[in-house]
Amino acid sequence: MDRKSITYKVLNRMRTVLMEHTVMWLHIIGHLPCHHTRRFFYRLSGMQIGVGSSIHTGLTLYYPLGIKIGRDTIIGERCVLDGRPPLKINNHVDIASEVMIYNSQHDINDAKFKAKSKPVTIDDYVFIGPRAIILPGVTIGKGAVVGAGAVVTKDVAPFAIVG
Repeated sequence: MDRKSITYKVLNRMRTVLMEHTVMWLHIIGHLPCHHTRRFFYRLSGMQIGVGSSIHTGLTLYYPLGIKIGRDTIIGERCVLDGRPPLKINNHVDIASEVMIYNSQHDINDAKFKAKSKPVTIDDYVFIGPRAIILPGVTIGKGAVVGAGAVVTKDVAPFAIVG
């Protein structure tokens, strides 16, 4: 191994450890019993949260700098939000408990199983039911409803109902 690749591996490992520490602290903050306190710390971490939005307990975050939440949006208990590529959740969105929104996944066709990442956008007035999973690259159109337990792999048209 040459010096350049060793330096890259060391720096990459340090970045990963730092991200894991950040995720751990944000996970702890996610269990604080006050909406205002949680919102304060999430904003402090770089997350953009609109006026009137509330985030319930138990949130798991990956890279909060990439997450933008609009006005009057509700994020339910024990949700997962991934901001490694941008995650944009617009206004008046209702995300039920235990919803997972991922922007990165491993490429099963790659010999090294490398990650591939794409942004996720959730438009205004969307409802996402409990335990739904939204995968990378998905856009959910205005007023759409995603049923409980759905796995969303493709874009959802405005005002559509999927399950």
